[in-house]
Amino acid sequence: MSALMNSKVKGFTLLECLVALLVLSGSLLVFDGLTRSLAHDVSYQQQQPTKDWLIFSEQLRQELDQSHLVKVENNRLYVKKGNQELAFGQSRQDDFRKTNWAGLGYQPMVQGVANSTISERDGVIYITLVFESGLEREFVHAMEKDR
Repeated sequence: MSALMNSKVKGFTLLECLVALLVLSGSLLVFDGLTRSLAHDVSYQQQQPTKDWLIFSEQLRQELDQSHLVKVENNRLYVKKGNQELAFGQSRQDDFRKTNWAGLGYQPMVQGVANSTISERDGVIYITLVFESGLEREFVHAMEKDR
């Protein structure tokens, strides 16, 4: 029996096991917290109209850079892009659309719009959008008038 007591068996001590469990549980708690934070941020970003506004403003800027201003009338922006006659404005619903001058064929550019105003001063276009969430943004773009 004394031979069993003197033999050295490799293994972990109780203290080493407790330290390993402490490190493992701490790592899992940090991972859980980061996962929850990331899920909250993703949910927040999906609900924000800011993302929609940034996409809309870049898309509208691309359209207007290749166009010539014709007029602003009845809260609508009328432009010529090559041979196309395009109009931009809020529809009767909650979206801001690109159509032809007759209002036919449409491409919704941004949704969730409660109110919009379009004005022009000296070739500078001002488009103000108020979203249903209360967010208000203004788009300003200088354009060359059609001759």
